[in-house]
Amino acid sequence: MSALPGSAEGTAVTGLDSSPVEPAAADLPPLTEQVRLEAREIIARYPQPRSALLPMLHLVQSHQGYVTPEGVALCAEELGLTKAEVGAVATFYTMYKRRPTGRHLVSVCTNTLCAVLGGQRIFDALSRDLGVHHDETAADGSVTLEHAECLAACDYAPVVTVDYEFYDQQDVDSARELVAALRRGEKPHPTRGAPLTDFRGVSRQLAGFDQYGGEAARAAAVDAEGAIGPTLAGLRLAAERGESAPPMPGPARPPADTAGGPRPAHPSQAQGGARDGAGETVRPSGRTGETPEEEAADARVAAADNPAERAGAAQAHPDKGAEYGQPRGRQHAGTETPPATEPATGTTPTDGKA
Repeated sequence: MSALPGSAEGTAVTGLDSSPVEPAAADLPPLTEQVRLEAREIIARYPQPRSALLPMLHLVQSHQGYVTPEGVALCAEELGLTKAEVGAVATFYTMYKRRPTGRHLVSVCTNTLCAVLGGQRIFDALSRDLGVHHDETAADGSVTLEHAECLAACDYAPVVTVDYEFYDQQDVDSARELVAALRRGEKPHPTRGAPLTDFRGVSRQLAGFDQYGGEAARAAAVDAEGAIGPTLAGLRLAAERGESAPPMPGPARPPADTAGGPRPAHPSQAQGGARDGAGETVRPSGRTGETPEEEAADARVAAADNPAERAGAAQAHPDKGAEYGQPRGRQHAGTETPPATEPATGTTPTDGKA
């Protein structure tokens, strides 16, 4: 465990409520019987109960604002796991917070493209405004600020998310105004995606429950408008210019086998033969000096549509090996045919020289 003894992270890892950490906030809501019922509803979705752990962690986080020792204990009890097993998962993923989180979580991408276009400047400015560093919460409890390694939106860089909703193509001024609005209690509409609730709300949604509190609000969130111009720019230009992608070439049909009739168009699933383009089974001809299994395997390799299929067929070939396709006997060591041995003496020929 990398966490320091007595830290909030260490408590979440071990699940020991007696660890010497700050006491829970007075207004921290308890995990009620209703939370247990919702946890069991999550468990019922999965054939293996422990598969429910990730959404259950989001569930307890949605009620208490972070994964508390109490939340670790609840998950462990309901799933029949140890607290250490639950804590190991909770401390692996950054979406699970191990200390109290603000009303909103503001994530600033500082990975390569966003950083080049100003992501690091945005983070530094917000850090100064809030008086916090990475994974710390402003004194008024409004915002938790964090670096994000990548938010998977490079065509909108620099990107900031609030409770995992996107605010695209930000600069220092726009990001500062966004955070100022959040601290005033406002919820600016994301560039694209659903309307904001708060960090606990989106945690509830990630647990698989409704965060909007009604069918109408839920439908409005689904139908919310968003600007997706950068993603569609190439498609729009292609339509204006009448351009389209060239057709994908189909698999080449193998040439006819002059020795034994048409070669199969696709590898057979049967050991004893391969199928031709009409679906008929092509039986081994017996004219190649190979066993029926070897001849059928040759046909499957020749009929492979792509390198992946060809590699798979080669691995199943009686003469399997990375060098398949060379003359028989060269697949084993190096690229040269191994020298034959004299049957009577077991010695290697020496080109007639003593």
